[in-house]
Amino acid sequence: MAKVTSTDKLYGLVMAGGQSSRMKSDKGLIDYYGMPQREKAYKLLSEVCDRVFYSIRTDQKREFSSEENIIEDQNIHVGPLNGILSAHDYDKNAAWFILACDLPLMNINALKQLKENRDPNKLVTAFATEERSIPEPLCAIWEADGLKAVLNFVSEKGTYSPVKFLLNSDIKIVNPLQEDVLLNANSEEDRIKVMQKLAGFERK
Repeated sequence: MAKVTSTDKLYGLVMAGGQSSRMKSDKGLIDYYGMPQREKAYKLLSEVCDRVFYSIRTDQKREFSSEENIIEDQNIHVGPLNGILSAHDYDKNAAWFILACDLPLMNINALKQLKENRDPNKLVTAFATEERSIPEPLCAIWEADGLKAVLNFVSEKGTYSPVKFLLNSDIKIVNPLQEDVLLNANSEEDRIKVMQKLAGFERK
């Protein structure tokens, strides 16, 4: 079977279906930039992808208009792979640029850097800081073949951890020029830290 590189079809996926249990409020609705964070992520991906979709739970559907592209979780899998593999099922020949709602310092320059350094012959192109070297699965370009490989990995290893898949697969790592873009905001303390950083940027 021919390898599917999908260089002609790169879709974006905003991961907006998480339960946000640690934050105790929907991370996608937090306003860092004068709009809900999921909308900010959608706008960013729109600049580097052919089409962009929100990955959502079924009970969130009423929050979106008929003009917005959504992919409902199929609930076949667990965790972030639930949304990612639901998108893969939507179009098995597309590569998917995944972006989580809990990366509020992510910016267009970083996304362009990742896209420009994409290697479609690898399963995934993912950001990782030089210090930790742990790939970030939710700011990454997943090739069609990479998503097919995930299905095999889940079946063989019995784990739904996207990080474990990346650590055991043929992927390309890209170090962001600004490591802050990978700051995860998963709690109220994290949210405050992000707001302080953004206030600092505005003063410069």
